Amino acid sequence: MSDEQRMADHWWWRPGWSQRRRFYTWHMTFTDAPDVHRIAEQYRQGLKGVDGLDLVPDRWLHLTMQGLGFVDEVSEDDVQAIVSAAATRLAAIRAFELTLDRPQITPEAIRWEGTPAAPAAAVRSAIREAIGEVWEQVPEPAEGFAPHVTIAYSNADGPASPVAAALDAVDAAPAVAEIRSAELIVLNRDRRMYEWETYATVPLLQR
Repeated sequence: MSDEQRMADHWWWRPGWSQRRRFYTWHMTFTDAPDVHRIAEQYRQGLKGVDGLDLVPDRWLHLTMQGLGFVDEVSEDDVQAIVSAAATRLAAIRAFELTLDRPQITPEAIRWEGTPAAPAAAVRSAIREAIGEVWEQVPEPAEGFAPHVTIAYSNADGPASPVAAALDAVDAAPAVAEIRSAELIVLNRDRRMYEWETYATVPLLQR
């Protein structure tokens, strides 16, 4: 990897965000995913000596899918209607396995690209259709979705070469997670980590 690649602080305040503000978003989470926890711990151990990183604990591992909106801007009736519409659509999508192998470095994070991508994309498309049943306009672009799970966020500017060296030294077998549901969560980033409470868990069709 080139020494010219650099890391950047992930935790700048994006438009609309502030301390104590909460956001509705759809994620896949990994509370009951021991193989994901195993590979995450292996990479946390490998990265713990690298400055400028916030390592994600098992509790907050997630696959980002589809934002809904800030809690103070979305009515409870709309949220419940969207969850109901999503439940109907996701009941027709079969649960699937997602594999995490070698993490990739991006300027603000180190993350796994989940494979295969198509099943996660199908879940996201169904959620977007559910939102479209309730709202005329669905937030966020439909294009460009890449299912990923972050193991560490960058909290400083600096070279990426120490991160690359640490990742290269980790010898970890791929992890496989069984994805059985999608979660609508209430997200915050008050403490330099994405933390949340679960609003609704919507199951997929079980295999």
